[in-house]
Amino acid sequence: MEQELVWINAVESVHEGQSSFFKFISANDSGETGGHQAGFLIPKSAISAFIDEPRVRGENFTKNIRIEWDDGFITDSVFKYYGKRTRNEYRLTRFGQNFNFRERIQTGDLLVMSRIEHDYFRAFILKSEDEIDSFLEALGLNPVDSGTIITISPPALEINEENEFDLFFQSLQGHFPTTWEMANAARELDLKIYDKEYELLSDPDKKILDWTAFEYRLFRHIEKGFYERPVKKGFDNLEQFLELANSLLNRRKSRAGKSLEHHLSHLFLVNKLSFSEQAKTEGNSRPDFIFPGINQYHNEFFPRDKIVVLAAKTTCKDRWRQILTETKNLNRYYLFTLQQGITANQLDEMKAANVQLIVPKAYISSYPATHRSGLMTLKSFIGLLK
Repeated sequence: MEQELVWINAVESVHEGQSSFFKFISANDSGETGGHQAGFLIPKSAISAFIDEPRVRGENFTKNIRIEWDDGFITDSVFKYYGKRTRNEYRLTRFGQNFNFRERIQTGDLLVMSRIEHDYFRAFILKSEDEIDSFLEALGLNPVDSGTIITISPPALEINEENEFDLFFQSLQGHFPTTWEMANAARELDLKIYDKEYELLSDPDKKILDWTAFEYRLFRHIEKGFYERPVKKGFDNLEQFLELANSLLNRRKSRAGKSLEHHLSHLFLVNKLSFSEQAKTEGNSRPDFIFPGINQYHNEFFPRDKIVVLAAKTTCKDRWRQILTETKNLNRYYLFTLQQGITANQLDEMKAANVQLIVPKAYISSYPATHRSGLMTLKSFIGLLK
């Protein structure tokens, strides 16, 4: 299968399958951490793709399944539950000697699996950022929901969220919110419903993930309100259908690209940091954030070691090198990402290029153990700036 078609086939498989899930492959999955056979930890939130009911602590359980991979290779694999002693986890193992697991699977890749029949699955490994983003955008998925069952329709909401979302949708009066309006509404509603404003200062790593997930649920709810009726009504011709489909996909792309920046900006403001956004540095380059500001950046008398430039990228497997040309005469580049794990080789390349990677605290365990101490959390980055 040609690589550029893998994500398209993955999307089709999700639509055809009985149930599907996706997850970013961690260093533990790929075997980069060592210490166990290569295989996938299956989060408890995704086990319904394999079995109907969770298993009981104190027992082990094995289920044989057949997996057809994106290149047609078939493995007779095993879905296992380890419930004895101190263990309580589900794993997908046994792929056969001819599968070349370590060559196929790398930390940071996206695994997509669809249950086609009772014990028959299709699996896809998406490697490049372009195909990962295309897959997520096509299905309206959120990277922070890695490890969960894929739902084509908007996710189920708690009653308090649904009521607030309906009120917000009614207030729009036919106007689809901009990316800033959507992000701002998500933060306000999250704080209104869950009342955890103290976390903006005490735990920004958790807050950025909460807001990202909350905004995703809000966006899908608004999207349904705008698009469900015309879809059910049908189309007079192909052009009408394509126009609506392109409008929907473009809005998904636009929101995904700006959401993270909006939430980071708000956290920086709450933490009383001075910064500029999207200000021109070199040529036409406009980094996401410059601390303490663009005036200091262009002031030749301002100490260069007191200037920090931050890029924000949802995923950073391939595109991290783009930030190297956005500034000059700086000793270090800073990059915040929601990427759940990348390979040790890529982290070595970043280190050699003086790129400091910043990830939410909860995601550090998905990176190779040998490199975790070199990662920064969002809270420690804010502390550095202060």
